[in-house]
Amino acid sequence: MVKGLRFERIGKGRHYNVVFHVGSTYVPVSDETVEELKRESLLSPERFLNLLIDRIGYSSYLKDQIRTELTNAGDLVTQITVLQGAIRDL
Repeated sequence: MVKGLRFERIGKGRHYNVVFHVGSTYVPVSDETVEELKRESLLSPERFLNLLIDRIGYSSYLKDQIRTELTNAGDLVTQITVLQGAIRDL
């Protein structure tokens, strides 16, 4: 089981082409959200994190899960910086 947070492109031309892994579960991410996160990927890590949680965490439970995974992963700034780079590469 893979822990942590990461983006994965699962295809093209599907309803959801990208999923966001939160620990051992995943959340489908719309193309519009992916494009918005790409446009905003140069924000400071703290501001990007807030945007990411707001756009992908559509429930309070999911927002808490994202924060918990980040806390468990260690260095918050490094984790967010990796996610910013990953979203630009999708």
